[in-house]
Amino acid sequence: MIDLNHRLTPASLLPRIERMWDVSAAKLRALDRDFDPSQGAPVYTVEGRYTTRGWTDWTEGFQYGSALLQFDATGEEAFLEMGRRPTRARMAAHVTHTGVHDHGFNNVSTYGALRRLMNEGRIPENPWERAFYELALKASGAVQAARWTALPDGYGYVYSFNGPHSLFADTIRSMRVLALAHRLGHVLMGENDTRISLLARLARHLRTTARFNVYYGRGRDGYDVRGRVAHESIFNLNDGRYRCPSTQQGYSPFTTWTRGLAWVMLGFAEQLEFLDTLPAEEDLPGGRDDFEAMMREAARATCDFYLEHTPSCGVPYWDTGAPGLVHLGDYRSRPADPFNPYEPVDSSAAAIAAQGLLRFGRYLDGHGEDGARYRAAGLRVLDTLLDAPYLSTDPAHHGLLLHAVYHWPNRWDHVPPGRQVACGEATLWGDYHLREVALYVQRLARQEPYYTFFG
Repeated sequence: MIDLNHRLTPASLLPRIERMWDVSAAKLRALDRDFDPSQGAPVYTVEGRYTTRGWTDWTEGFQYGSALLQFDATGEEAFLEMGRRPTRARMAAHVTHTGVHDHGFNNVSTYGALRRLMNEGRIPENPWERAFYELALKASGAVQAARWTALPDGYGYVYSFNGPHSLFADTIRSMRVLALAHRLGHVLMGENDTRISLLARLARHLRTTARFNVYYGRGRDGYDVRGRVAHESIFNLNDGRYRCPSTQQGYSPFTTWTRGLAWVMLGFAEQLEFLDTLPAEEDLPGGRDDFEAMMREAARATCDFYLEHTPSCGVPYWDTGAPGLVHLGDYRSRPADPFNPYEPVDSSAAAIAAQGLLRFGRYLDGHGEDGARYRAAGLRVLDTLLDAPYLSTDPAHHGLLLHAVYHWPNRWDHVPPGRQVACGEATLWGDYHLREVALYVQRLARQEPYYTFFG
């Protein structure tokens, strides 16, 4: 269980966040200098150097988006161009990619970030440049929403790269692009000029994820622990019925892959914030109050599960049911050990979860509830990640956040000589999300405009 430190504040972390940006700047310059984009997008490091791994091309936006976060945090113009130039030159294919569920990762991190910076006056207003970013987001939102499986009773989802039968927990964070496109007044045009609401598809996807990928301790199956998350839900396309949980990167359908858990925590927290900005007349399935209650229950359950099933430092092992954990004894009562010989930790899950905890705590504070427990937990996780053994200060290492893993069941992650499990390496999404949660907390500490994907 996470050991909460209620003395931590955004201001108390600010000196170490500022140090992190210094380290981050060198990492971004090295990656920009050393990586050959003709080989694909960087995914994870092997012996300290970023390399590619074909599965889906879901990480390129994190590279350029990281540079934009660096500019946002420090004001260094070189990083603005490091993010803006390749967004213009290389990201168009991601806008029209019909084969993935990853639009919210690639396109909100780039086009969305640039639009947000213009909204905030951080970059000069330029009508044609703004129109370029907004057209990209409109198109991306519609393309993502077209990847749709309809289910009975008003359910439905944007399906994963596995096909129309598959709902991934991760996809909840891609729903940001539907939210932005809807905010920009866009719709998906279907057969016979049918106008399909992007907000309706966003809402149905959230409702379906909460219903089928999140557990609430109500006896749904023998492993129904409140807040547990199934990475994948499988449906029978002949009649739309739910069939079973599954997983692609977790240990089993009946355990919790912690990065999938973290995506759900952050995804619901962000969408609760977005819901607060919607006009009262916007139509939501089941009515606004019931819809918000559904989202709040999913966010609370998953955040509570993370608090209870994560080691005291706030960094989880890659799956809460990983078989080697039995050899670690009461591992939740002490800090995670990334160098243990049995199971890897996943610091990227921690970076994502930290932001989810912080946002959900702030949301509760604004709705008449005490969010202090969740805010304290988010700061505790970030506190851990800003120091060794997680923050990489080695100038020869491309990565920023060490001890992250990608796909441990497939053994894609690098295992150093003399070790039994992956450790010491970084992933592009882990680095990105450490920067993002650091920017979030830095803005709180400096009382700057609140950071959201929708600006």
